Amino acid sequence: MNEKGNFLFNSYINNLNQILGSLDLEPIIKFANKLKEIWLKGNQLFICGNGGSAGNAIHIANDFIYGIANKSDGLGLKVHALSSNPSIITCLANDISYDDIFSHQLQVLGNKADVLLALSGSGNSPNIIKAIEVAKEKEIQTFAILGYTGGKCKEVVDVPIHTPIMDMQISEDLQLIICHMVMQWLRENK
Repeated sequence: MNEKGNFLFNSYINNLNQILGSLDLEPIIKFANKLKEIWLKGNQLFICGNGGSAGNAIHIANDFIYGIANKSDGLGLKVHALSSNPSIITCLANDISYDDIFSHQLQVLGNKADVLLALSGSGNSPNIIKAIEVAKEKEIQTFAILGYTGGKCKEVVDVPIHTPIMDMQISEDLQLIICHMVMQWLRENK
């Protein structure tokens, strides 16, 4: 590895450590407590995101369905990663609009007292904003893990978990780190 490579790796590590050290835990604790509540009541969690955040939504859904389940009852959260079904996504994008790929699913599947978690680097994706709007209409509490400035999502979501880093990859890392922290807490605190 050359000197430039070492610098880039060290810079990435330093930036990640810096933002982790400055995390505001209050909205993360609110998110964890709300997930515990819906877990105990049998309500649902919906997760949406685009690109790498869509992949993270699927990963996080797996962790919350299975990773928090204890051996006695084997029950995790009821979770839907709205990015997980390409047939539904391409149908909605083609027949309605790409802006509706999450909101339409939420309109059909979501119920009052469920939770929506939006994952977004920029916080400005129209399909994420529209999902939040539909969630609010259905009295679904909204959380978002956001990077950069938080964008419009930061203004419209009930509880923003904002990590003000101007780096998409670190922003996406933080989505997983925050949800892994919450997953481990839920596993120990059902």
